[in-house]
Amino acid sequence: MQRVFLFGLSALAAFLTFSNAALASGPNPDNYPLRVHILKYASRSGPSHGGKNLSGVQDFVDGQGVADLFENGEPRGFEFTSSCTEPPIASSGYGSFPARWKKKEKTLEILLPQTGKPWNWESCDLRTEMAEGVVFYWKNGSLAVEAAKVLKEWMVKHQYNPEQGKDEPILAVGELPATGGTGPSDPQLAGPE
Repeated sequence: MQRVFLFGLSALAAFLTFSNAALASGPNPDNYPLRVHILKYASRSGPSHGGKNLSGVQDFVDGQGVADLFENGEPRGFEFTSSCTEPPIASSGYGSFPARWKKKEKTLEILLPQTGKPWNWESCDLRTEMAEGVVFYWKNGSLAVEAAKVLKEWMVKHQYNPEQGKDEPILAVGELPATGGTGPSDPQLAGPE
């Protein structure tokens, strides 16, 4: 009886060890120090990389978009093309995705939550075309361009730095919430002031 109990306990311990390892599979976000805020993404129709997998689902989704990169506390705008198993999605609010350079100034590898399993990450390569000294933002429903220094000033004023885990800006002293909202004015959502 004691042997059966010990065997059962050992089997349970092994199961828990392997199930935790399975849940933690995929890339480690701690190895991706940069942050990418995707403003716009559009997929292109049609299969790439040879078509579909065994279940008839497209293996890769091609697309293009516009985003801002946060690197060493500095914002930089860029346009990109991609071919990924999980298509990039536009960031919500102030959200950003973990990233790292795969090829400096040419290819960024970002992490996206896996569809149906948000605790798992999928990597996606963005082929970048970096913009010099500018960032992108939404203004009256359209994509606009502004000097990167304007966003940097806003970041300092609102203690916003996604690389350091400061993902939610705070109201500056004496600042009123943005029109129609409860937070600070936001160049990423409404355009620099």
